[in-house]
Amino acid sequence: MASQVVNTILKVNKTRLPPIGYGSVRLLSLSATNHKQEKTVKGAFKSRTGTDIVFVDGVRTPFLLSGTDYARLMPHDLARSSLMGLMKKTGVPKELVDYIVYGTVIQEVKTSNIGREAALSAGFSDKTPAHTVTMACISSNVAITTGASLIASGVYDIVVAGGVEFMSDVPIRHSRKMRSLMLKANKAKSLPQMLGLLSQIRPGHLAPELPAVAEFSTGETMGHSGDRLAAAFGVTRKEQDDYALRSHKCAQEAQEKGYLTDIVPFKVPGVNNPVVKDNGIRVSTPEQLAKLKPAFIKPHGTVTAANASFLTDGASACMIMTEAKAKELGLTPKAYLRDFIYVSQDPKDQLLLGPTYATPKVLERAGLTLKDIDVWEVHEAFAGQILANLKAMDSDWFAKTYMGRNEKVGVPDLNKWNNWGGSLSIGHPFAATGVRLTTHAANRLIREDGQYALIAACAAGGQGVGMIVERHPAGKAT
Repeated sequence: MASQVVNTILKVNKTRLPPIGYGSVRLLSLSATNHKQEKTVKGAFKSRTGTDIVFVDGVRTPFLLSGTDYARLMPHDLARSSLMGLMKKTGVPKELVDYIVYGTVIQEVKTSNIGREAALSAGFSDKTPAHTVTMACISSNVAITTGASLIASGVYDIVVAGGVEFMSDVPIRHSRKMRSLMLKANKAKSLPQMLGLLSQIRPGHLAPELPAVAEFSTGETMGHSGDRLAAAFGVTRKEQDDYALRSHKCAQEAQEKGYLTDIVPFKVPGVNNPVVKDNGIRVSTPEQLAKLKPAFIKPHGTVTAANASFLTDGASACMIMTEAKAKELGLTPKAYLRDFIYVSQDPKDQLLLGPTYATPKVLERAGLTLKDIDVWEVHEAFAGQILANLKAMDSDWFAKTYMGRNEKVGVPDLNKWNNWGGSLSIGHPFAATGVRLTTHAANRLIREDGQYALIAACAAGGQGVGMIVERHPAGKAT
């Protein structure tokens, strides 16, 4: 199946449109040769601290379309479930966890430090510190690498990292003018003062403010950026639809074969049957996809509801620790955390190109090449974004003009790329995706008998992440 998709969507394209051109691009699947030779990895954790940090395991709630089965819950309910599921799966007593780092993007104001609130509700000791991080779609990547850095520095041995997003219920504010009047009214010392303030309210003050869906620095939505990026790199509507279809087919196959073992069932209060699987995986026909209208730039845009990731509710969590501590506890880790890098670039024209910039940097830090990577897990914000990144990576012109490199990054082997689906099909609860990517990378390395995996993702603000994990010799499929 993967080879058919590669032949369909990755073809020569010589169009070059402003503001990002790329010259003549040839996208071909690299050789599927299995590279099993041992290499010395210049991992940030091992080489700088003498400490091997291992990824023990990761879990997640089922990822659901917002407004469905989780709609009446709160974010910390999902986060609590992921934490409890992780502890049950690993068998590690909660008391042994030294620290918890949790990510979120659209923050629930009642639980501002959701990492702490979720931990307390999950039964962790009130003596276990926890904090919350945010970096858009790579927030739980930040949680993982923050935890790894705490371990590498010798402060802690065991850290739990995760993320949650709950798009079924986002905070909606009064308008700024209304908020100002309400704050003044709260300080009013007499009835005349109160009435005077109330008399200033106008109908326009009652208009609510929803969380911004546009980039603050540019005023442009990510969907519009995705459309422009696809146009700049000459990515056609059919190429995007074909890629989205591949994602759903891969996810459906992984679901049916029982590969998505990171899911822990979620029992919705008042509902008899627990939620046990993702509900956004839907394999359509090319004809059905072609009928959908553009979602952002109308009528000529190419991004649609089917080739873009959807609003999703979900939470994830993973456990990392020193290898010595894992041996002491009798655990069988799945992978080593070897290296990582964060990148940022122009948030207008290159908003979604984080994987292109992060991939060569993290490979060079780890002393690896594209051919050494057996598993690719890359966040799919939009099908057009993925294909634009692949074309940018295969362009000498782009590398020299924008990246300061002498030659192109190169094209990953698409036979090793997101083989269990991705955010387009599985779903994308913003802050939970990073752990999902890492867990799937570790599980795929074991099941596919690989050694190294590369995880990459773009994020709002023109940022991105690249991570390298290596299969642990004791790792087992679960």
